[in-house]
Amino acid sequence: MRPSLRLLTIAASLLAAGPAVAADLPTQRQGDWIAHDFRFHTGEVMPEVKLHYTTLGDPKSEAVLVLHGTAGSGASMLGPAFAGQLFGPGQPLDAAKYFIILPDALGAGKSTKPSDGLRGKFPVYDYSDMVNAQHRLLTEGLGVKHLRLVIGNSMGGMQTWMWGVNWPGFTDALVPMAAQPTEMSSRNWMLRRMLVETIKRDPAFQGGFYTSQPPSLRLANVFFGIATSGGTLNYQAVAPTTALADAYVDHALSAPPPADADDYVWQWQSSAGFNAAPGLERITADVLAINSADDERNPPETGTLVKAMQHVKHGAIYLIPASTETRGHGTTGMAKFYTEPLRKLLAEAPHLTE
Repeated sequence: MRPSLRLLTIAASLLAAGPAVAADLPTQRQGDWIAHDFRFHTGEVMPEVKLHYTTLGDPKSEAVLVLHGTAGSGASMLGPAFAGQLFGPGQPLDAAKYFIILPDALGAGKSTKPSDGLRGKFPVYDYSDMVNAQHRLLTEGLGVKHLRLVIGNSMGGMQTWMWGVNWPGFTDALVPMAAQPTEMSSRNWMLRRMLVETIKRDPAFQGGFYTSQPPSLRLANVFFGIATSGGTLNYQAVAPTTALADAYVDHALSAPPPADADDYVWQWQSSAGFNAAPGLERITADVLAINSADDERNPPETGTLVKAMQHVKHGAIYLIPASTETRGHGTTGMAKFYTEPLRKLLAEAPHLTE
Protein backbone atom coordinates (compact mmCIF):
# COMPACT_ATOMS: atom_id res chain seq x y z
CA MET A 1 0.00 0.00 0.00
CA ARG A 2 1.28 3.41 -0.92
CA PRO A 3 2.71 5.36 2.02
CA SER A 4 1.42 8.91 2.31
CA LEU A 5 3.61 11.83 3.27
CA ARG A 6 1.78 13.80 5.91
CA LEU A 7 1.38 17.51 5.13
CA LEU A 8 3.37 19.31 7.76
CA THR A 9 6.32 21.57 8.31
CA ILE A 10 9.33 19.84 9.79
CA ALA A 11 12.06 21.73 11.61
CA ALA A 12 15.37 20.55 10.21
CA SER A 13 17.98 19.29 12.63
CA LEU A 14 21.35 20.97 12.36
CA LEU A 15 23.08 18.57 14.73
CA ALA A 16 24.47 16.31 12.03
CA ALA A 17 25.46 19.10 9.67
CA GLY A 18 29.19 18.69 9.15
CA PRO A 19 31.55 20.37 6.72
CA ALA A 20 30.98 19.64 3.04
CA VAL A 21 33.70 17.47 1.54
CA ALA A 22 34.08 16.33 -2.02
CA ALA A 23 32.72 12.87 -2.62
CA ASP A 24 34.46 10.12 -4.55
CA LEU A 25 32.34 10.63 -7.67
CA PRO A 26 32.48 8.36 -10.71
CA THR A 27 33.59 9.72 -14.06
CA GLN A 28 31.41 12.50 -15.38
CA ARG A 29 30.28 12.19 -18.97
CA GLN A 30 29.29 15.23 -21.01
CA GLY A 31 27.30 15.35 -24.19
CA ASP A 32 25.25 17.48 -26.53
CA TRP A 33 21.94 16.64 -28.15
CA ILE A 34 20.20 18.62 -30.86
CA ALA A 35 16.46 19.25 -30.58
CA HIS A 36 15.28 19.82 -34.14
CA ASP A 37 12.48 22.25 -34.99
CA PHE A 38 12.18 23.48 -31.43
CA ARG A 39 8.99 25.49 -30.96
CA PHE A 40 8.91 28.20 -28.31
CA HIS A 41 5.77 29.27 -26.44
CA THR A 42 5.77 32.39 -28.62
CA GLY A 43 5.31 30.26 -31.72
CA GLU A 44 8.83 30.91 -32.96
CA VAL A 45 10.73 27.86 -34.19
CA MET A 46 14.48 27.32 -34.18
CA PRO A 47 15.69 24.62 -36.59
CA GLU A 48 18.24 23.40 -34.06
CA VAL A 49 18.58 23.87 -30.29
CA LYS A 50 21.66 22.36 -28.68
CA LEU A 51 21.11 20.91 -25.20
CA HIS A 52 24.23 20.17 -23.19
CA TYR A 53 24.20 17.73 -20.31
CA THR A 54 26.41 15.94 -17.81
CA THR A 55 25.72 12.45 -16.47
CA LEU A 56 27.08 10.29 -13.68
CA GLY A 57 26.43 6.61 -13.19
CA ASP A 58 25.09 3.77 -15.30
CA PRO A 59 22.30 4.61 -17.79
CA LYS A 60 20.69 1.29 -16.82
CA SER A 61 20.17 2.49 -13.24
CA GLU A 62 17.16 4.43 -12.00
CA ALA A 63 17.36 7.94 -13.39
CA VAL A 64 17.54 11.16 -11.36
CA LEU A 65 17.15 14.60 -12.94
CA VAL A 66 18.99 17.49 -11.23
CA LEU A 67 17.98 21.04 -12.24
CA HIS A 68 20.12 24.11 -11.59
CA GLY A 69 19.18 27.66 -10.66
CA THR A 70 19.05 30.81 -12.80
CA ALA A 71 22.34 31.72 -14.49
CA GLY A 72 23.82 28.40 -13.38
CA SER A 73 24.55 25.18 -15.26
CA GLY A 74 24.66 21.46 -14.64
CA ALA A 75 28.30 21.89 -13.63
CA SER A 76 27.27 24.33 -10.89
CA MET A 77 25.53 21.43 -9.13
CA LEU A 78 28.72 19.33 -8.97
CA GLY A 79 30.52 21.18 -6.17
CA PRO A 80 31.31 19.76 -2.73
CA ALA A 81 28.39 21.48 -0.96
CA PHE A 82 25.80 19.72 -3.13
CA ALA A 83 27.24 16.79 -5.08
CA GLY A 84 29.79 16.14 -2.36
CA GLN A 85 26.97 15.44 0.07
CA LEU A 86 24.65 13.53 -2.28
CA PHE A 87 26.36 11.63 -5.11
CA GLY A 88 29.13 9.75 -3.30
CA PRO A 89 29.21 6.16 -1.99
CA GLY A 90 26.45 5.54 0.53
CA GLN A 91 24.98 9.02 0.08
CA PRO A 92 21.29 9.57 -0.80
CA LEU A 93 21.88 9.85 -4.56
CA ASP A 94 24.83 7.48 -4.77
CA ALA A 95 25.99 7.60 -8.40
CA ALA A 96 26.78 3.89 -8.18
CA LYS A 97 23.05 3.31 -7.67
CA TYR A 98 21.44 6.06 -9.77
CA PHE A 99 21.90 7.47 -13.27
CA ILE A 100 22.21 11.19 -12.54
CA ILE A 101 21.41 13.67 -15.32
CA LEU A 102 22.38 17.33 -15.01
CA PRO A 103 21.26 19.34 -18.06
CA ASP A 104 22.32 22.87 -18.88
CA ALA A 105 19.01 24.69 -19.24
CA LEU A 106 18.00 26.24 -22.53
CA GLY A 107 19.75 29.61 -22.57
CA ALA A 108 22.44 28.64 -20.06
CA GLY A 109 25.79 26.90 -19.78
CA LYS A 110 26.79 25.16 -23.00
CA SER A 111 23.23 24.90 -24.31
CA THR A 112 21.94 27.21 -27.04
CA LYS A 113 21.77 30.80 -25.78
CA PRO A 114 21.57 34.38 -27.07
CA SER A 115 25.33 34.98 -27.04
CA ASP A 116 25.81 32.16 -29.55
CA GLY A 117 24.91 34.62 -32.29
CA LEU A 118 21.30 35.82 -32.31
CA ARG A 119 21.85 38.08 -29.30
CA GLY A 120 18.94 40.54 -29.03
CA LYS A 121 16.98 38.60 -31.65
CA PHE A 122 16.99 35.39 -29.63
CA PRO A 123 13.45 34.14 -28.90
CA VAL A 124 12.10 35.18 -25.52
CA TYR A 125 11.83 31.86 -23.71
CA ASP A 126 10.11 30.98 -20.45
CA TYR A 127 10.09 28.07 -18.02
CA SER A 128 7.65 26.11 -20.17
CA ASP A 129 10.15 26.18 -23.01
CA MET A 130 12.94 25.13 -20.68
CA VAL A 131 11.12 22.13 -19.21
CA ASN A 132 9.94 21.07 -22.66
CA ALA A 133 13.57 21.12 -23.75
CA GLN A 134 14.52 19.00 -20.74
CA HIS A 135 11.73 16.53 -21.50
CA ARG A 136 12.82 16.20 -25.12
CA LEU A 137 16.44 15.70 -24.05
CA LEU A 138 15.48 12.87 -21.69
CA THR A 139 12.91 11.09 -23.82
CA GLU A 140 14.27 11.63 -27.33
CA GLY A 141 17.95 12.18 -26.65
CA LEU A 142 18.74 9.86 -23.75
CA GLY A 143 15.87 7.37 -24.03
CA VAL A 144 14.75 7.89 -20.43
CA LYS A 145 11.18 6.70 -19.96
CA HIS A 146 10.85 7.20 -16.22
CA LEU A 147 12.56 9.07 -13.39
CA ARG A 148 13.01 8.04 -9.79
CA LEU A 149 13.43 11.67 -8.76
CA VAL A 150 13.47 15.25 -10.00
CA ILE A 151 15.32 17.60 -7.67
CA GLY A 152 15.96 21.25 -8.44
CA ASN A 153 17.12 24.43 -6.76
CA SER A 154 15.50 27.89 -7.12
CA MET A 155 14.65 28.09 -10.85
CA GLY A 156 15.25 24.35 -10.94
CA GLY A 157 12.85 24.01 -8.01
CA MET A 158 10.09 25.82 -9.87
CA GLN A 159 10.74 23.65 -12.88
CA THR A 160 10.56 20.58 -10.64
CA TRP A 161 6.99 21.59 -9.82
CA MET A 162 6.28 21.86 -13.54
CA TRP A 163 7.60 18.35 -14.17
CA GLY A 164 5.10 16.99 -11.66
CA VAL A 165 2.25 18.96 -13.19
CA ASN A 166 3.09 18.45 -16.87
CA TRP A 167 3.95 14.75 -16.81
CA PRO A 168 2.18 13.03 -13.89
CA GLY A 169 3.53 9.54 -13.38
CA PHE A 170 6.82 10.22 -15.20
CA THR A 171 8.64 10.54 -11.88
CA ASP A 172 8.20 8.84 -8.51
CA ALA A 173 9.35 11.74 -6.34
CA LEU A 174 9.82 15.49 -6.57
CA VAL A 175 12.08 17.69 -4.44
CA PRO A 176 11.54 21.36 -5.32
CA MET A 177 13.93 23.50 -3.27
CA ALA A 178 13.97 27.24 -2.58
CA ALA A 179 10.84 27.50 -4.69
CA GLN A 180 7.08 27.82 -4.49
CA PRO A 181 4.61 26.52 -7.07
CA THR A 182 2.56 29.71 -6.97
CA GLU A 183 2.61 32.57 -9.46
CA MET A 184 5.84 34.55 -9.70
CA SER A 185 5.01 37.71 -7.77
CA SER A 186 5.76 39.97 -4.81
CA ARG A 187 9.38 40.84 -3.95
CA ASN A 188 10.65 37.83 -5.87
CA TRP A 189 9.33 39.15 -9.18
CA MET A 190 9.76 42.84 -8.34
CA LEU A 191 13.50 42.45 -7.85
CA ARG A 192 13.88 40.17 -10.88
CA ARG A 193 12.08 42.81 -12.93
CA MET A 194 14.33 45.54 -11.53
CA LEU A 195 17.41 43.45 -12.26
CA VAL A 196 16.41 43.04 -15.90
CA GLU A 197 15.32 46.67 -16.30
CA THR A 198 18.57 47.98 -14.83
CA ILE A 199 20.55 46.27 -17.57
CA LYS A 200 18.12 46.83 -20.44
CA ARG A 201 17.85 50.56 -19.66
CA ASP A 202 21.62 50.99 -19.59
CA PRO A 203 22.44 52.98 -22.78
CA ALA A 204 25.38 50.63 -23.34
CA PHE A 205 23.00 47.67 -23.69
CA GLN A 206 21.86 48.93 -27.11
CA GLY A 207 18.88 46.60 -27.33
CA GLY A 208 21.08 43.58 -26.86
CA PHE A 209 23.59 44.48 -29.59
CA TYR A 210 26.32 46.07 -27.43
CA THR A 211 29.97 46.24 -28.47
CA SER A 212 31.18 45.64 -24.90
CA GLN A 213 29.44 44.30 -21.81
CA PRO A 214 27.26 47.02 -20.17
CA PRO A 215 28.73 48.33 -16.88
CA SER A 216 25.36 47.83 -15.20
CA LEU A 217 25.76 44.04 -15.54
CA ARG A 218 28.26 43.78 -12.68
CA LEU A 219 26.46 46.23 -10.39
CA ALA A 220 23.00 44.76 -10.98
CA ASN A 221 24.27 41.24 -10.36
CA VAL A 222 25.87 42.13 -7.02
CA PHE A 223 22.91 44.26 -5.90
CA PHE A 224 20.40 41.50 -6.67
CA GLY A 225 22.53 38.84 -5.00
CA ILE A 226 22.88 40.72 -1.73
CA ALA A 227 19.22 41.79 -1.74
CA THR A 228 17.76 38.34 -2.35
CA SER A 229 20.19 35.79 -0.94
CA GLY A 230 22.65 35.39 1.91
CA GLY A 231 20.49 35.26 5.03
CA THR A 232 19.89 37.95 7.64
CA LEU A 233 21.67 36.18 10.50
CA ASN A 234 24.64 35.28 8.31
CA TYR A 235 25.04 38.85 7.06
CA GLN A 236 24.85 40.17 10.60
CA ALA A 237 27.54 37.69 11.63
CA VAL A 238 29.95 38.40 8.76
CA ALA A 239 29.32 42.14 8.43
CA PRO A 240 28.35 43.62 11.85
CA THR A 241 30.20 46.90 11.19
CA THR A 242 30.32 49.44 8.35
CA ALA A 243 33.91 48.51 7.59
CA LEU A 244 33.14 44.79 7.32
CA ALA A 245 30.03 45.47 5.24
CA ASP A 246 32.10 47.63 2.88
CA ALA A 247 34.71 44.89 2.64
CA TYR A 248 32.00 42.40 1.75
CA VAL A 249 30.65 44.65 -1.01
CA ASP A 250 34.15 45.41 -2.32
CA HIS A 251 34.89 41.69 -2.54
CA ALA A 252 31.61 41.02 -4.35
CA LEU A 253 32.28 43.83 -6.83
CA SER A 254 35.78 42.52 -7.51
CA ALA A 255 34.47 39.14 -8.65
CA PRO A 256 34.08 38.52 -12.40
CA PRO A 257 30.66 39.67 -13.66
CA PRO A 258 28.33 37.36 -15.57
CA ALA A 259 29.82 36.47 -18.94
CA ASP A 260 27.17 38.03 -21.17
CA ALA A 261 24.40 40.55 -20.61
CA ASP A 262 22.00 39.09 -23.20
CA ASP A 263 22.28 35.61 -21.69
CA TYR A 264 21.80 37.08 -18.22
CA VAL A 265 18.75 39.17 -19.12
CA TRP A 266 17.07 36.31 -20.98
CA GLN A 267 17.74 33.95 -18.06
CA TRP A 268 16.19 36.18 -15.43
CA GLN A 269 13.20 37.34 -17.47
CA SER A 270 12.34 33.69 -18.23
CA SER A 271 10.59 33.39 -14.85
CA ALA A 272 7.83 35.77 -15.99
CA GLY A 273 4.51 33.99 -16.09
CA PHE A 274 5.55 31.03 -13.96
CA ASN A 275 2.61 29.50 -12.11
CA ALA A 276 2.37 25.77 -11.44
CA ALA A 277 -0.35 26.14 -8.79
CA PRO A 278 -3.40 25.48 -11.00
CA GLY A 279 -2.11 21.99 -11.79
CA LEU A 280 -0.98 20.81 -8.35
CA GLU A 281 -3.80 18.30 -7.96
CA ARG A 282 -2.51 16.45 -11.03
CA ILE A 283 0.75 15.56 -9.28
CA THR A 284 0.96 11.85 -8.45
CA ALA A 285 4.56 11.79 -7.19
CA ASP A 286 5.56 12.12 -3.56
CA VAL A 287 6.70 15.70 -2.97
CA LEU A 288 9.22 16.97 -0.44
CA ALA A 289 9.41 20.76 -0.70
CA ILE A 290 12.58 22.04 0.96
CA ASN A 291 12.96 25.67 1.95
CA SER A 292 14.93 27.74 4.42
CA ALA A 293 13.27 29.86 7.07
CA ASP A 294 15.39 32.85 5.99
CA ASP A 295 14.72 32.55 2.25
CA GLU A 296 14.40 36.15 1.06
CA ARG A 297 12.55 35.25 -2.15
CA ASN A 298 10.15 32.69 -0.65
CA PRO A 299 9.52 33.84 2.93
CA PRO A 300 7.64 31.10 4.82
CA GLU A 301 5.75 33.61 6.98
CA THR A 302 3.42 34.37 4.06
CA GLY A 303 1.97 30.86 4.35
CA THR A 304 1.87 30.65 0.56
CA LEU A 305 3.66 27.31 0.31
CA VAL A 306 1.62 25.72 3.10
CA LYS A 307 -1.63 26.69 1.35
CA ALA A 308 -0.39 25.39 -1.98
CA MET A 309 0.66 22.06 -0.47
CA GLN A 310 -2.94 21.41 0.57
CA HIS A 311 -3.57 20.63 -3.10
CA VAL A 312 -0.75 18.05 -3.30
CA LYS A 313 -1.86 14.48 -2.64
CA HIS A 314 1.37 13.26 -1.10
CA GLY A 315 3.42 16.21 0.08
CA ALA A 316 5.50 17.53 2.95
CA ILE A 317 7.50 20.66 3.66
CA TYR A 318 10.96 20.48 5.17
CA LEU A 319 11.86 23.86 6.65
CA ILE A 320 15.50 24.52 7.52
CA PRO A 321 15.72 26.87 10.53
CA ALA A 322 17.57 30.15 10.00
CA SER A 323 20.99 30.40 11.61
CA THR A 324 24.39 31.94 11.03
CA GLU A 325 25.15 28.79 9.01
CA THR A 326 22.30 29.26 6.56
CA ARG A 327 22.45 31.56 3.55
CA GLY A 328 18.87 32.61 2.96
CA HIS A 329 17.79 31.72 -0.55
CA GLY A 330 21.19 30.11 -1.09
CA THR A 331 20.81 27.66 1.79
CA THR A 332 19.49 24.77 -0.26
CA GLY A 333 22.69 24.73 -2.26
CA MET A 334 24.17 23.09 0.86
CA ALA A 335 22.81 19.55 0.93
CA LYS A 336 24.13 18.85 4.42
CA PHE A 337 20.92 20.36 5.76
CA TYR A 338 18.58 17.78 4.19
CA THR A 339 20.42 14.55 3.37
CA GLU A 340 18.40 12.46 5.80
CA PRO A 341 14.93 13.71 4.76
CA LEU A 342 15.92 13.05 1.15
CA ARG A 343 17.12 9.56 2.02
CA LYS A 344 13.81 8.89 3.80
CA LEU A 345 11.79 10.13 0.83
CA LEU A 346 13.59 7.80 -1.56
CA ALA A 347 13.12 4.88 0.80
CA GLU A 348 9.37 5.45 1.08
CA ALA A 349 8.26 6.82 -2.29
CA PRO A 350 6.61 4.05 -4.33
CA HIS A 351 7.70 3.14 -7.83
CA LEU A 352 4.77 4.45 -9.85
CA THR A 353 5.46 2.18 -12.78
CA GLU A 354 5.14 -0.97 -10.65
